[in-house]
Amino acid sequence: MEKGQKKKVVVIGGGTGTHTVLRGLKRYEKQLDLTAIVTMADSGGSTGRLRDEFGFLPVGDVRMALAALAKDIDSHQELLRELFLYRFSKGEGLSGHNFGNLLLVALTDILGSEEAAIRAAGKVLGVQGGVVPVTTEKVHLIAGYEKGAVLRSEHEIDEPPEALSKQRIVDLTVSPDVRINPKAEEAILNADMVVVGPGDLYTSVLANCVVSGMADALRRTRAPMVYVSNLMTKVGQTHDMGVKEHLAEMRRYLKRRPDIVVVNTSSFPEDLLERYAADGEFPVVNNTDKTDGEIITGDYVASEEVVTASGDVLKRSLIRHDSAKLADTLLDILTRV
Repeated sequence: MEKGQKKKVVVIGGGTGTHTVLRGLKRYEKQLDLTAIVTMADSGGSTGRLRDEFGFLPVGDVRMALAALAKDIDSHQELLRELFLYRFSKGEGLSGHNFGNLLLVALTDILGSEEAAIRAAGKVLGVQGGVVPVTTEKVHLIAGYEKGAVLRSEHEIDEPPEALSKQRIVDLTVSPDVRINPKAEEAILNADMVVVGPGDLYTSVLANCVVSGMADALRRTRAPMVYVSNLMTKVGQTHDMGVKEHLAEMRRYLKRRPDIVVVNTSSFPEDLLERYAADGEFPVVNNTDKTDGEIITGDYVASEEVVTASGDVLKRSLIRHDSAKLADTLLDILTRV
């Protein structure tokens, strides 16, 4: 890495996974120019309610990325970041809503566009980097299952009915068929490294990739593509799927495989594994071989316990990646590619 020249890193996904990667990489802000490309298919929780009521693009994944990239050099900036992530636990009409979501909706209403709202919120938070919606059009995620069932929203796919909990998704699309945001395409084509994941395979990762033009951009970029594998399987999405099966699905939709795959091989706390197992979810097994490209393994599990915010009605992951360990590995990759 040339001294004084920042390397351009693009992170693709949404939600907690992208937040984790960005928080870690932000420590190297003097060396990196970061851009997050986030899904616009979110339809659950606070985001879904605001999307339905106001008709704007979903703001939840944007909020998480902005918060990850926000300055936290002093107590004032840290307080702003915490405020942006704050979720109301009571209050008629407010319970379950996130303050950052409400702020983004208000800014969109005032400024006339979601992109202007993102820029304004970024200035307030002192964001180091950029956050780009994968598309500027309103879309819904549609999943077709192996026995013929179809679900037509991200929230339904994320928390499917029991009858679909062990079925495979065989077709994923967005409706309407929209084009990639030109700013997202430009970021990918000009990147020095593209990081995909971690995050739910279909509702976070591939939700971006099925937008028209995204797969083409990922095939055309000269940047190495790094896939950060999930830690746990997901009911109704990746039941019984190992890392190899995750990669096969990415190849099916992208018509290419990642150049490098980062896989956790450390163990998890038994009490948390029991809680996941009760929901039919288990660690993603590393069943890769030499046909899957370069595989980097290690201990990438965060040691701190995840606490779900009061008022949050969505199911959240309890086991997450360690942002610092991930960032160190990604920076090492960047220095040698």
